[in-house]
Amino acid sequence: MRIVFMGTPDFAEESLKAIYEAGHEVIGVVTNPDRPKGRGMKMIPSPVKEFALEQHLEIYQPETVKHNQEFIEKLKTLKPDVICVVAYGHILPKEILDIPPYGCINVHASILPKYRGAAPIQWAVLNGDKTTGVTTMYMDVGMDTGDIILKQEVEIGKEETTGELWDRLKVIGGEILVETLSQIEKGMAPREKQGNNFTIAPMLSKDMAKIDWNHKTAEEIKNLVRGLNPIMGAYTFLNGKKIKFWKVKVAGKNEIYAENMDFLRNGTVIVSDLRDGIFIKCKEGILKVLEIQGENAKRMSIQDYLRGNPIEEFEVFE
Repeated sequence: MRIVFMGTPDFAEESLKAIYEAGHEVIGVVTNPDRPKGRGMKMIPSPVKEFALEQHLEIYQPETVKHNQEFIEKLKTLKPDVICVVAYGHILPKEILDIPPYGCINVHASILPKYRGAAPIQWAVLNGDKTTGVTTMYMDVGMDTGDIILKQEVEIGKEETTGELWDRLKVIGGEILVETLSQIEKGMAPREKQGNNFTIAPMLSKDMAKIDWNHKTAEEIKNLVRGLNPIMGAYTFLNGKKIKFWKVKVAGKNEIYAENMDFLRNGTVIVSDLRDGIFIKCKEGILKVLEIQGENAKRMSIQDYLRGNPIEEFEVFE
């Protein structure tokens, strides 16, 4: 089929690669404009653009698609059979949705309608979900409200981070998109209406990264750390200095004696040594820190950190 592909990050690149290698005719690739990045603020192309350049595919980088009549007319002249959209970052107007005869197909990293919105992978981890998956759907003018075509569910590991889950789901996304296009081409694609039992999964904000020792349990803090890894990291303060946690676990009953601690403030270090690392009292349960980052420093194991930055027992994380 003649396909216009729209996407930006590496999650989308995997789907573009999959349909290209499956033999579909990719007649155009639409991605976000290059953005400045790093200390030198060098203009960096998106992963989707990088793959398109390697394969000598036609690339379009409009700043916006809504009310962009010149771009819309260009899409019409391409005469795509279908438009595939994966993590593009823009809501498509009805005029674009109506262009391809087989419609616009979206790959969404959730089992719809569970999470609609920009960050379904992150929120599945943040909320401590046990399962998630990938859904393909026919796009309509709503946000992730279109009819479902195919879906594939996966289990989320107890310690799995957003980054690790992202890497697994992007591969599944490419596979399920290829299968979806195959079924559409054969006239066998299912079409299932979505229910209304959904949650909005908005973009993450920096404000949510601060650890709340007074109101969050050890399990909830662990999920926060997992959910923000590697995006921004969950942080706290110790003696006025910002500390990021990148990997933690909930301490088991066999790891630490944890009775008679009600008199201690939440956030108190109850064990600190080079062998076992640090254990922190929470509202409920005890958090064991495995990977940490000091202020203006690199990520490292808690043992390596403690060698140069001692943390005393009964110090309190703010």
